[in-house]
Amino acid sequence: MEIKVLGPGCPRCGQTEKNVKEAVAEAGVDATIEKVTDVVEIAKYGVFGTPAVVVDGRVKSAGKIPEKEEIKAWLTG
Repeated sequence: MEIKVLGPGCPRCGQTEKNVKEAVAEAGVDATIEKVTDVVEIAKYGVFGTPAVVVDGRVKSAGKIPEKEEIKAWLTG
C-alpha cells in the first residue's frame, strides 16, 4: 500500500502525517508513507486544498485533517 500526504509543510499537514503514521501502526498494515511538498506534484492529483491524503493513487481526503479512525477505515476497507 502506498500512502502520500500532500501539503507544503504547514502545521495541519504535519498533524495529518502524524495521524496517518499512527493509523498505519495501529491497523498493522504494510504501507509506504511519502510526504509530497512540491506544489506541481500536488496539483497533478487535482488537489487545491491541503492537507490531502492519497491511498494507492486515489485521493481520500483534501482540505482537512482526517481523524485516525477515518484513516484506518481506508486502510482496512
